[in-house]
Amino acid sequence: MSSAKKKVIISACILGEYCRYDGKTKEINAVKEAFKEYEIIPFCPEAPLFGTPRERINVVEIAGKQRIITDETDVDVTELLEAEIEKFMEVHPHADAIVLKSKSPSCGYKTTPVLSEKKETLYVGSGIAAKLIEKKLPDVKIESELNFC
Repeated sequence: MSSAKKKVIISACILGEYCRYDGKTKEINAVKEAFKEYEIIPFCPEAPLFGTPRERINVVEIAGKQRIITDETDVDVTELLEAEIEKFMEVHPHADAIVLKSKSPSCGYKTTPVLSEKKETLYVGSGIAAKLIEKKLPDVKIESELNFC
C-alpha cells in the first residue's frame, strides 16, 4: 500500500498567495481545510508571466475561437499562457483533485465570461487553464472555490 499523499492542484490566490491581477488574494480557508491531508500544489499561470499586479486579461471570442486578450492594451497572450500551463502540467502530470478560481480568464471552470471583441459578454465558459487541465486530466473532477463556501 502506498503511503504517498494524494495531490490537489489549487489556484494560488485561493491559498492566500497575492498573485491576482490586482495584487490581492482570494483566500478561502474552507478549501485549505478540506485538503489539509493532501499535498497541495499551488497554481497560477499568470503571475510568473506577467507579474503582480498586472493588466487584467479576458477570454475573447475572435472569429469563432477563444483568445486571451489583455484588457487595456489588447495584446493576445494566448500562446504565452498555453506554454506556461503546459510547462506546469509536465511538472505536475497527476492530481487527485483540482480546485480553480471561479470566473478567472485562466482558471474559471464553466464560470468565466467569454466576451465579444466589443467586450460584451457572449456566454459563460471556461478559462484557458481550466480547459487545458480538463483535457490533460479528464478523469479528475474540477471544482471551484464556490463549492466550499
